[in-house]
Amino acid sequence: MAAGLAMSAAGAALADEVDAASTLSGVVVTAQSDQPASNALTRLPPNLADIPQSITVLDQTLLKSQGAASLPDALRNVPGITIGAAEGGTIGNNINLNGFSARTDIFLDGFRDRGQYYRDTFALQEVEILMGPSSMLFGRGSTGGAINQVSKRPSLRPAMAFDISGTTNGLVRGAGDIDAPISDTAAVRIAAMGQSGSASTRRLTTVQDYGVAPSLAVGVGGPTQLTLSALVQHNDDRPDYGVPPLNGAPAKSGFDSVYGYTDDRTIQDIDAISGEVRHSFGERLSIRNQVQFNAVATDARETAPQGLGTVGAGGYTPLSPAGISALPLTRLFARLQSHDRVIHDISIYDQLELNADLETGPLSHVVLAGAEFGHDSYANQAYTRTTPCNGVTQAAGFVGCVPAIDPPHTPSPTLTEVAGNLAGGKDDVAAVYLSDTMSVTPHFKLVGGVRYDSFDASISNSINSANTPGATAFASLRQGVGFTSVRGGAIWQPTPEQSYYVSYSTSFDPSLEQLTSTTGLTQPLPPETNQAYEAGGKWTVLRRLELTTALFQITQDNARSQNPDNTYTANGDIRVLGARLGAAGHITTRWAVQAGYTHLDAKIVHAIAPGTPGMIPANTPADAASLWTTYDIGAAWQVGGGATYVSSRFLNNTDIVSAPGYARLDATLAWRQPHYEVRLNVFNLANARYYDSLIQSDGGRAVPGAGRTAMLTLSWRR
Repeated sequence: MAAGLAMSAAGAALADEVDAASTLSGVVVTAQSDQPASNALTRLPPNLADIPQSITVLDQTLLKSQGAASLPDALRNVPGITIGAAEGGTIGNNINLNGFSARTDIFLDGFRDRGQYYRDTFALQEVEILMGPSSMLFGRGSTGGAINQVSKRPSLRPAMAFDISGTTNGLVRGAGDIDAPISDTAAVRIAAMGQSGSASTRRLTTVQDYGVAPSLAVGVGGPTQLTLSALVQHNDDRPDYGVPPLNGAPAKSGFDSVYGYTDDRTIQDIDAISGEVRHSFGERLSIRNQVQFNAVATDARETAPQGLGTVGAGGYTPLSPAGISALPLTRLFARLQSHDRVIHDISIYDQLELNADLETGPLSHVVLAGAEFGHDSYANQAYTRTTPCNGVTQAAGFVGCVPAIDPPHTPSPTLTEVAGNLAGGKDDVAAVYLSDTMSVTPHFKLVGGVRYDSFDASISNSINSANTPGATAFASLRQGVGFTSVRGGAIWQPTPEQSYYVSYSTSFDPSLEQLTSTTGLTQPLPPETNQAYEAGGKWTVLRRLELTTALFQITQDNARSQNPDNTYTANGDIRVLGARLGAAGHITTRWAVQAGYTHLDAKIVHAIAPGTPGMIPANTPADAASLWTTYDIGAAWQVGGGATYVSSRFLNNTDIVSAPGYARLDATLAWRQPHYEVRLNVFNLANARYYDSLIQSDGGRAVPGAGRTAMLTLSWRR
């Protein structure tokens, strides 16, 4: 949810017990000898210098100091990532990465986490972001990159941590994390969270959530290890659908004005179960197999501002042209539209991987061979509520009209829901992959990989039973895609502290990837294909500070666009040229820093839709930067703060409506003792007025960010 939520110190406390001199905040928490092998990106080398792509790792030490409790809060540390809000048929975390949607490119322990829900950090050890097309590693999607959530796992070191926090908005959050060995080779771990209250300074943005994540590891430290884990989470939230556009910008209706009704809600239940077996045949050969089941159920009654217009004896009249008016905002009204639906997302996947260190004459190899099989299913039952405006009947789905300024906060005029389209979809996935990191000399390595994916999907809709051409909601449709993805690179490491690389990678996006219909006149469109070139360097300075830089180009061919008749064509081309700088680690043993800057020169080269050639893709700022730093004063006190900057962004691909750029300042002060900590976080210190997340629907809506908020957290650990 919004920035300013209290975050769990549980589990972060475990990392805090590692000496600051050996822990790089924001890079990698040094693993203990009795820690079971991490699931974190098992398809990549553990040494970040051996990866010919940009990668950022956000650990619990960093997230704790920032008070980051949600995945979007954590990702604000990564310039080049922007946040989208709930819209249309999708809800939950909608993220743009390097100018491309990454909604289905979020992973949990290496498995695609495609469910539409609001992700919390209470059960996570770290978050890893890999930049650039990566279908060779993850399969379909990953145009701009991939985001991997790494779950907490049991260890043989007993630890216990609890915290409770509250904000000036009235949000109260509690969390706990218990790690307990049950024998010399087995351990259990339980992380839990509960929160209730207002997630933002904006009215009606309430949350009532809880979650628990148990895990069991058997055979720790031995050749064979079994790990079982689960995530059970319940959300009862009221998402913010933002403000409509007016005259090329978000309507200036007040940063505290929220449209919708007091009984709007999104109820979600998330259940994920995972089992993994690893076996080592010695230091040079190991095998692992992991299965994960993921189910997300959503029951949403949500109301969004569809646009602005006037109200008279004839009811509501939309502005013409849409979003353009010389009238003062006090004479305009927002028409509200119901976005009610019940969604079920279910996935089950199996991964089998073999890792081997080989010698072929003077060459040494680190080889990964794997296979993946999976099945996804999706069902979305839409509902509408309809209410007159000024006594005049409206079209189905419109549920009232309210003043654009200071809209009233009342229950919905009607709770009667009429069932609409039932959209369904399913897919079967099979893939095999092979990669090799080959050391040619002690200072020069070559990286190569290839993956073949078979993607067989079908969709259905209860409307348009005749499959009439010229509509996107076909009664039934099927698509089979076979695609080969590649990845190659060269790495030069003249010293252990330096690494320079060049790389090339590809990815693909089937038109039925999200199990919804984005089709042509009579059949699915060909996959979007993506290519990336990247060159960069990675350095370790001052023995504990990691610096990175990269230049890159990402191109997408066959980009899909919606036509005026609601069909789609695949005639678009998008190109993103970019530069990236980063720093993470410690300047001294007491002074930690996490910083980044990204410049994106993004352009729609060929038509995505009428009026878009030459335009900048939606929600893609040219410049973005972040900085977070903390300093330990003696043994007890820590002070820190940072800034987030995002330049102006367009709300849709026509570049008609834009949100202004902004800079947000945050700060923290902590008093730390061996077994407890008191921490104060202040978010948006200067009370900046800015737009946090963008929505392309309805001409482009923007969600204002939270105002100045303070949070006090008391943590205890042993």
